[in-house]
Amino acid sequence: MTSRDAVDLWDSEAPTFDDAADHGLRDPAVRQAWRSLLTGLLPHPPARVADLGCGTGTLALLLAEEGHRVDGVDFSSEMVVRAVAKTAAEPDVAILQGDAFSPPLPPATYDVVLTRYVLWALAHPVEALRRWVALLRPGGRLVLVEGSWTTGAGLRATEVVDAAREVGREPIVHVLDDPALWGGPITDERYAVVC
Repeated sequence: MTSRDAVDLWDSEAPTFDDAADHGLRDPAVRQAWRSLLTGLLPHPPARVADLGCGTGTLALLLAEEGHRVDGVDFSSEMVVRAVAKTAAEPDVAILQGDAFSPPLPPATYDVVLTRYVLWALAHPVEALRRWVALLRPGGRLVLVEGSWTTGAGLRATEVVDAAREVGREPIVHVLDDPALWGGPITDERYAVVC
């Protein structure tokens, strides 16, 4: 798939992207589950967070509500339009159009680089991690929410752990099997790697 094909695919997904319980976080119980999860994985606010592959801006909004400053990046113009609209009332959120693999953000500026369902889709995950680590201030952390889904897509946690170690990080895996995060029970592997 070319990068243009990928952009077209995600542009076409944008109108219904938030329909998935874990994308739009429209259900208050799902939203609270994600709030609790991220509060436990991120430093205390106010932290500066790069939300790469931010989609429609749901997590950027959630984190801003918790007192973080968030720069969201997505390569889909349709996702960016929705993210800008969703976060318009939050002065501590900036949404940019750009590639998560090579984000248009200043190096050594962020306390956290957060991605959700992004690393699996990149052709060179180790190189992506190198680039993301370069965005971190000393003591900063990567928070990578990923999965190996029943569709056959995704990455196993061991693959993400190996990639993180290859770039000099010490990863901790958090299994995300709580049905509250997903709007119901799951049968596949979902996790967050923090390093």
